[in-house]
Amino acid sequence: MRSDCIQTTVCQERKKDPIEMFHSGQLVKVCAPMVRYSKLAFRTLVRKYSCDLCYTPMIVAADFVRPIKFAANDARILSDAAHISRGCPQRWARAEGYGACLINKNEVENPRFLVSVKIRIHDDLPRTVDLCQKAEAIGAPCVTVRGRTAEERHRPVHYDAIEIIKENMSIPVIANGDIRSLKEAENVWQITGTDGVAAARGLLANLAMCAGCEGTPLKFQELGTPYVCFHQHLMKKRIFNALSSTSAVLDYFIDHYESLDANL
Repeated sequence: MRSDCIQTTVCQERKKDPIEMFHSGQLVKVCAPMVRYSKLAFRTLVRKYSCDLCYTPMIVAADFVRPIKFAANDARILSDAAHISRGCPQRWARAEGYGACLINKNEVENPRFLVSVKIRIHDDLPRTVDLCQKAEAIGAPCVTVRGRTAEERHRPVHYDAIEIIKENMSIPVIANGDIRSLKEAENVWQITGTDGVAAARGLLANLAMCAGCEGTPLKFQELGTPYVCFHQHLMKKRIFNALSSTSAVLDYFIDHYESLDANL
């Protein structure tokens, strides 16, 4: 990786109003919400490498005044918490009626709250367009669309459906699904005509993806991330399960890579 890739992203300008970015005419790069992974240290790092916006992990609305996690299986409760997620397809979330299950229960009625919506598509695309338009009507500042249904896991993303949704909306629309490089993000942005693109697994594999870097630099440990959080991002490679400290992981990188750029 080139050193200038890091230098041009660390000093990027921070926008005070996130919604203003969607009216710049430039690609807005978003880190999609991820259970266990969207912690502060990770969000700080991807922001450092040209990611414009980051979601926190899901929080359960009914427990909002107690612990820090929040989601809901009642859209009315969730509207009072000011943020709604209808895109989570994880089995535990769907079993409890959270996330993607709420796609069939459009009951958010209180227009006083600022509501940001993230959904998956319906098999019936006009129904999805109608849902997004209702979200816009109640004051949602933007809509993120995962281009798969709640049942689809590894099938191709329906970018054509996202394009149709965008054509029928006045508020910013963010495309989501299988974005693994800056080039792919730019391509999806162009073909869908959306205002931004959100990535998840692509950023887990390479947190400097939004900066156009081909791999993750070892310098990512400079924030002093706690090892437990650090280790969660390495577990896809079995070798890291046997390493019990940050120093052991960094020693492994140095021993097995020719430079300080580790392509995780």
